[in-house]
Amino acid sequence: QVQLVESGGGLVQPGGSLRLSCAASGSIFSITVMGWYRQAPGKERELVASIPSGGTRNYADSVKGRFTISRDNAKNTVYLQMNSLKPEDTAVYYCTADIKLTINGPDFRYWGQGTQVTVSS
Repeated sequence: QVQLVESGGGLVQPGGSLRLSCAASGSIFSITVMGWYRQAPGKERELVASIPSGGTRNYADSVKGRFTISRDNAKNTVYLQMNSLKPEDTAVYYCTADIKLTINGPDFRYWGQGTQVTVSS
């Protein structure tokens, strides 16, 4: 059983900052890609940022230069530092992890439960 537990959401004023965390636990052999998605009311879920175990980080154009994704492999944790937040960043943020349960097994994508980020004055 694998779980992803998120924390760090909340209410912040425009221009403010928040840091999201997501820790994966359970019977994990390895984690390849970790990432963050978001879904605003009435909109489709979109990729915010992703980070492979080794390689180039990927960001949505709308967050480049403001958000930074990082991970701690020893803790199976991914972070999203969000600066210069705008009202349009308001959404439920979901973390993802592509996880191998065994050495030769396929990757399975797991999702966190979601955390609300609200940017408003």
